[in-house]
Amino acid sequence: MATSHFDKKAENWDNNPEKIKRASVFAEEIIKFIKPSKKTKALEFGCGTGLLSFQLQNYFKEITLVDTSEGMLNVLKEKIKQLKITNFKPLKINILKNFNTVSKIDVIYTLMTMHHIKNIDKTIQVFNLILNKNGYLCIADLVEEDGTFHNSSPDFDGHNGFKKENLTATLLKNGFKTIHYSVCYEIKKNNKTYPLFLLIAEKI
Repeated sequence: MATSHFDKKAENWDNNPEKIKRASVFAEEIIKFIKPSKKTKALEFGCGTGLLSFQLQNYFKEITLVDTSEGMLNVLKEKIKQLKITNFKPLKINILKNFNTVSKIDVIYTLMTMHHIKNIDKTIQVFNLILNKNGYLCIADLVEEDGTFHNSSPDFDGHNGFKKENLTATLLKNGFKTIHYSVCYEIKKNNKTYPLFLLIAEKI
């Protein structure tokens, strides 16, 4: 989906309580499973306005928040300034092209971003390169759906969610073993219910 689409939506992104609740649920699941220490450094891929990272702020020494949307990052930076947060590092880069600019990290997490990414293989390869050994990759996204989630939007050119088996196989091929999978949230939209999963993999 075009970055401009998210630039337009950025200003009102946080006004949806459902998005805040969703971030809270996934943050709790991530914390419960990986039990991060205050020495741990994390990266949020496709951070948007940082809703998930705000829930995880106190659990990591430093969080790098990566996105390609100027609009989303502007909202994020304003929130960081207002709340005087010192351990967030917002970064406007295409990580697939400029991963060398990111220092090694212990945990990568991403919420509802991967289904927008065309080249999943390449993305997971990059995650592997920037993660420390035994680092965690936490993917929260749509269980495979029938294509109605985005209502055939002309802006959308990603994936209709993911099958557990396919994603697990892709991760294994690129140096990750899946160690946790749960369906822990639902989005109600278009008179339908769309389940969301959390998959946690460890760099081998």
